[in-house]
Amino acid sequence: MVSKCRNLGLKLALATSADRIKMQANLNEIGIPASSFDATVTGLDVVNKKPYPDIYIKAAEKLGLRAADCLVVEDAVSGITAARRAGCRCLAVSTSFAAEMLSEADWICDSLANVPEEALKW
Repeated sequence: MVSKCRNLGLKLALATSADRIKMQANLNEIGIPASSFDATVTGLDVVNKKPYPDIYIKAAEKLGLRAADCLVVEDAVSGITAARRAGCRCLAVSTSFAAEMLSEADWICDSLANVPEEALKW
């Protein structure tokens, strides 16, 4: 997914409620360097965590974009709520919650290998 977005010329931010140490550990676990992203925002960078929109608004600002021009990829209900409150579009991945619980998202997929094309080209 990161490579696909890069090939489309999209800017990428990683916004996580975790702290920087946990973020880095998670990235190490999946083999993606933090340098793959144009910006990173952790839970320590905002006062209000999800479902408040702060983390996504901050990520958009760090990218130099309006939140309305951003797509958030989420696997949690509170994250989708935060994305919608920020004014972002949202792609839900049903790895943590059933698709029915993620219905507030604009698009839903079962894995990042099956992202609907229109989710990346709106």
